Amino acid sequence: MTHVAAGSTSSLGAAWDGKGTSFALASDHATAVELCLFAATADAMTSDRVEMTRGEGGVWQAYLPGAGPGQLYGFRVHGPYAPEQGHRFNPAKLLLDPYARAVAGQVRRERAGGLASATEPSGVPSGVPAPDPADTAGTMPKSVVVDSGFDWAGDRAPRTPWERTVVYECHVKGMTMLHPEVPEALRGTYLGLASGPIIDHLQRLGVTAVELLPVHHAVTEARLAALGLVNYWGYNPIGYFAPDSRFASGDRGIQVAEFKTMVARLHRAGLEVILDVVYNHTAEGNHRGETLCFRGIDNAAYYRLESLDPSRYVDYSGCGNTLDIRRRRTLELVLESLRYWVAEMHVDGFRFDIAPVLGRVDSAMDPTAPFFELVRRDPILSGVKLIAEPWDLGPDGYQVGRFPAGWAEWNGKYRDAARRFWRGDTGAAGEMASRLTGSSDLYEAAARGPLASVNFVTCHDGFTLHDLVSYEHKHNEANGENNRDGSDHNLSRNWGVEGPADATQTVRRRERVKRDFLATLALSLGVPMISHGDEIGRTQAGNNNAYCHDSPLSWVDWRLTPAQRHLLEFTQSVFALRRRMPELNRREFFPHEQAGSWETRQLSWLRTDGTEMTADDWHDAARHVLGMLIRNQARDPVLLLWLNGGGRTARCTVPAPTHSGTWSCVIDTEQDAVNRPQACGDGVRVAPHALVLLLWEAR
Repeated sequence: MTHVAAGSTSSLGAAWDGKGTSFALASDHATAVELCLFAATADAMTSDRVEMTRGEGGVWQAYLPGAGPGQLYGFRVHGPYAPEQGHRFNPAKLLLDPYARAVAGQVRRERAGGLASATEPSGVPSGVPAPDPADTAGTMPKSVVVDSGFDWAGDRAPRTPWERTVVYECHVKGMTMLHPEVPEALRGTYLGLASGPIIDHLQRLGVTAVELLPVHHAVTEARLAALGLVNYWGYNPIGYFAPDSRFASGDRGIQVAEFKTMVARLHRAGLEVILDVVYNHTAEGNHRGETLCFRGIDNAAYYRLESLDPSRYVDYSGCGNTLDIRRRRTLELVLESLRYWVAEMHVDGFRFDIAPVLGRVDSAMDPTAPFFELVRRDPILSGVKLIAEPWDLGPDGYQVGRFPAGWAEWNGKYRDAARRFWRGDTGAAGEMASRLTGSSDLYEAAARGPLASVNFVTCHDGFTLHDLVSYEHKHNEANGENNRDGSDHNLSRNWGVEGPADATQTVRRRERVKRDFLATLALSLGVPMISHGDEIGRTQAGNNNAYCHDSPLSWVDWRLTPAQRHLLEFTQSVFALRRRMPELNRREFFPHEQAGSWETRQLSWLRTDGTEMTADDWHDAARHVLGMLIRNQARDPVLLLWLNGGGRTARCTVPAPTHSGTWSCVIDTEQDAVNRPQACGDGVRVAPHALVLLLWEAR
């Protein structure tokens, strides 16, 4: 074992200075820490071991002259193994550096005993805790020393304002694996996502930001591995500073450079990069889970433990554990990780998975919690896009509308309202009206505008848009859980037959409703989000929880039928229309005008006879038709949107204009092609389950 004097270090992790590398690891309760060096990823034997020195604040340090980029390393941390006190130190377990900028290799479980579980080994009397003695160096991935230098060549963030933002949620690998124009060597990679064919598609679609499913280094759960499946989505993180090497050409640090190259290319194309981040739990699971990193470094400092039984974890995530954001070590880790991805990797924002966890100071979610306040005051983080997934499994877990100012939220109520309305539910018109106009019922009271609402109909989690109109029941048998996993609350409709259909009427109805959803998304106030492949009718064969499939089931298939090409053209058209209409890109809600005639209000709701909706109309559960009339601030008409969520054709009267001009129909989702403007008289026909948009043209 080599003994190397501690060097000074200003940050945790491994920092190369051109001559050597400083290593620093924080552990308040450890009694000794060994830095282990390796020559190859799969090595079980170290090439050297270094005793680290404890410095101030429980930071263990060492400096190794000559150690540089590409050096593989891990830690063995000594301390008490006392689960009943929250401590699970076990030097038999090689541990990843929580601040590692890169991770090489994946967890391997082929050896008997594999990675240690937290359960007592056989032969140990019940009630006497003992650490698992199986050494894991040969089955663990390794942390990597990285050269952080990169020529950004004047990279500039697009800084697209929220009112011009259109988000495209996608998976790095799934977007490119089947694209025939992406070079084969780049398919499934960061560089593939930033290749010409993908950028061209995104630009033509009109999106301004890609929201990437998790790219932090993640681990496939042992249960999935035993079934021959993987955690494809990546919501099982273990490296909050390390881009996942699954999407790169190598894992000894090149993944960092390739990620940066991707960001730079997307920025040059005017596209922002938003990361889906998972700071609510880690891949180490529950009390029977694997010891990979945080658990063995300082379990009591990183995890939220049950107060009456610290051997068990509080689980607000549904994944076995919850990071304890209340504790200094964890809070610093999360904030430093976020700053790193902005300052060093140049990303433009974050979507926080299961975000209420970040504000649970006690058990309730508090929008003034320290994490939110520190982000608000942070000079780096306060300037990027912040999006919350506003639900978790904790008490009162559905927190839509309750996040602080400056945050946007995935609006699950928008999703549900749109699904109910377009499948023809009774009593759905009133809420649909609120969602179309930015969900003021959720955000206005807290002085947040419509841009707090990220509107979506589908996302990675649940049915694709095509499956939403093709299946009424999930079909997740391939997931290995006897179809028990995934949501049963899909609010979908198959329009006559479950799954693929041959009947022309059924096929046409499904295509129409897909256009309804996409047009509604484009014409609503708020920030629209498209789920990757919905614009071309991607299917997962009814699987609404495809997180464990890295296969054509979950990849985007770019071989388009004529119907899929029409859908793509339609989507491009409606989002191009949105860009041209400032009335759909408002930062404020429409005013609540009480005085004057409804014919001059900026926003009016119409009945099919062309007159204003009354209170009785809003309470009519059988009402399926809405007319939304928008005027500009000069009180001139701009657009008239008719939505018919019912099963009968509606004859809708167009209000007589008070100015010289004409109404032209620019969208009619009954048609199977992109419409051209057509003049209309004093009325318009709106087919069952269809949407019609009229624009005013002054003479």
